Amino acid sequence: MAKSIPELTPELAGWIEKQPLFFVATAPLSAEGHVNLSPKGLDSFRVLDPLTVAYLDYTGSGAETLAHLGENGRLTIMFCAFEGPPRILRLYGKGTATQVGTAAFDEDVARLAISPGPGARAVMTLKISRINDSCGYSVPKMALLEERDVLDRWAEKRGPEGLAAYRKKNNRRSLDGLPAFEER
Repeated sequence: MAKSIPELTPELAGWIEKQPLFFVATAPLSAEGHVNLSPKGLDSFRVLDPLTVAYLDYTGSGAETLAHLGENGRLTIMFCAFEGPPRILRLYGKGTATQVGTAAFDEDVARLAISPGPGARAVMTLKISRINDSCGYSVPKMALLEERDVLDRWAEKRGPEGLAAYRKKNNRRSLDGLPAFEER
């Protein structure tokens, strides 16, 4: 049975930070807009306090999360246990983004204690308003083989100027035309 939890306990925070994969979901306000669901990985997620979490976002083929957070701030983050006891944990709330090239980004990265890779694009922070824990009985058990290094190699090959050009071409607007990444 699903249950609501008032805040992230140290036990839950520890469990979250051990998960190699999480999912983020956002949506525009428009009923015709596209709902976005993205998998995230790498060592990019941190619990900052019992009601605040953040993760390092990397340059990708789109920028839906950035656009939706800019428009309405709604963000859901979901974790699934692929090892150990079954569990699904969802964090709901208002998200904000600080983009690379700003003082706020540098401050947020320092707060996360993460060394941003060459493809880092933003820090996404979620102020949690609801936490739901559910069974996850149908989630398969799976093992992590290894992290991929494809993103780092891809970003290093492009270099700072190439990444800026890529984001200008591919990350300025969402699928629905909302403003997303603004190069600084």
